[in-house]
Amino acid sequence: MIAMLAADTDTSADAELAAAAAPVPLSPIPAANVASVPQRSPLRYPGGKTWLAPHLRAWLGSLDPAPRLLLEPFAGGAISSLTAVMEGLVGRCLLAELDGDVAAFWQAALHHNDELVARIRDFDLTRHSVERLAAETRADNDIVSRGFRTLVLNRTRRGGILAEGAALNRAGENGRGVASRWYPDTIIARLKALAEYAGRIEFRHTDGLRLLEETLASGLESSGPESSGGNRPAGICGWRFLW
Repeated sequence: MIAMLAADTDTSADAELAAAAAPVPLSPIPAANVASVPQRSPLRYPGGKTWLAPHLRAWLGSLDPAPRLLLEPFAGGAISSLTAVMEGLVGRCLLAELDGDVAAFWQAALHHNDELVARIRDFDLTRHSVERLAAETRADNDIVSRGFRTLVLNRTRRGGILAEGAALNRAGENGRGVASRWYPDTIIARLKALAEYAGRIEFRHTDGLRLLEETLASGLESSGPESSGGNRPAGICGWRFLW
């Protein structure tokens, strides 16, 4: 589920409430081959949202003016937000992720990008080095190390699964075994591209649904210089949802 804060318009609050509650019509776009979608996330996810990118692009691209904020409450690989921000479809995005390992990766990618890139360049990936990394104790206060560990395990375990005990790739892609999805140059390029947009990407290590509820209840849409004078009620005015 994705929530999006629309840019200010002259639409009445009642009309906005009705529009926000209205179901989103089925997309006429056929199912996308994920290989045809720009791969912007350094992470890989089973059941990820890459397939959604063409639908999201069509939906957001049809809105005028462009939305101010896209809130992605279950970030994972965050492909929806990355697509929207990098293609100029929204002003900024807010990501939320409850999993501590995944959260560490996004914090490292956004706030310690150069250090994370250096770790990738220096890492000699073998089955032994991955197993040794997986056995390391995760320190909550060492964001870069924990984020790097998440990235390596995500790229070397079957299906990108991070759960304890998940198996490493064996034969893998083109018989490359555990390294079959470890492309250092490609991952670094994605991280550098991400760094260029870091000022428009905010991350929170929190429960996504709780963040969504708090954001809606805060009256964010009726505060600040972008508001229409603060005369709109707090709640879901100005928000659109895609489930």
